[in-house]
Amino acid sequence: MRMKEMVRRTGVHERLLRYYEQQGLLEPDRLPSGYRVYGEPDVETVRRIRSLLAAGLPTALIARILPCVRTDDDRLVPTCPDLVAQLKHESERITRSIDELRASRTILDTVIAAGPSAED
Repeated sequence: MRMKEMVRRTGVHERLLRYYEQQGLLEPDRLPSGYRVYGEPDVETVRRIRSLLAAGLPTALIARILPCVRTDDDRLVPTCPDLVAQLKHESERITRSIDELRASRTILDTVIAAGPSAED
């Protein structure tokens, strides 16, 4: 399928598909004219990429782990032994970021509460 069909099937903009290709996440075939041609497996690959991005993973990590996941009933399942440890590490990183954001919000709320109210 060509780019427009891939966009329609995945809901992902052309620029993002090109970006995924630049990042090594997606490898469409090329016609002699240079046009990209996507196969059915590429549709599933884009869905996996979108899921992993939504989970907060950076594209560099996604490129490394993408070959180590399969889809089972619309959920990603690790297939490489060391992948679970990597994902746990990323989960801990995200948890630390959330904790830091909560602390920042608490400080900001304290500053806001100390100031004059907007109604004054």
